[in-house]
Amino acid sequence: MAITQAIANAFKKQLLEGDANFKSSGGDVFKLALYTSSATLNSTTTAYASTNEVANTGTYAAGGDPLTGQTTNIGTGTGKGVAFVDFANLSFTGVTLTARGALIYNTSSAVTNAAVAVLDFGSDKTATSGTFTIQFPAPTSTAAILRISG
Repeated sequence: MAITQAIANAFKKQLLEGDANFKSSGGDVFKLALYTSSATLNSTTTAYASTNEVANTGTYAAGGDPLTGQTTNIGTGTGKGVAFVDFANLSFTGVTLTARGALIYNTSSAVTNAAVAVLDFGSDKTATSGTFTIQFPAPTSTAAILRISG
């Protein structure tokens, strides 16, 4: 089993078909689910599935939580022309869990639970009776979690 950081092929298709709306108001709802090291997630992952997802604990429940605070922008300077999206950090409290990675997925009715991106944490990350936070990188054309360049 392996988790490999990637933009999902399913998401590329969503973009071409106009099925991904990142508007901060009235856009699609994107969620993030956490997975154990037993999961197999990569660019060919098509949709959210509960197989090898971390168990319910504290405020974490199957399917994860919605991502909020999404903003889009276009880079300038050395990142000129790169489109990117940012989300607010996401925290699960009162949890005892070990996660190796995550899946961002789109819950809109047009693409029910279609995969957007796979996040590989590089190693198992744990929280014991505490808070597990997904901290997104800086919202720039070179660091944002989702970037599209020409």
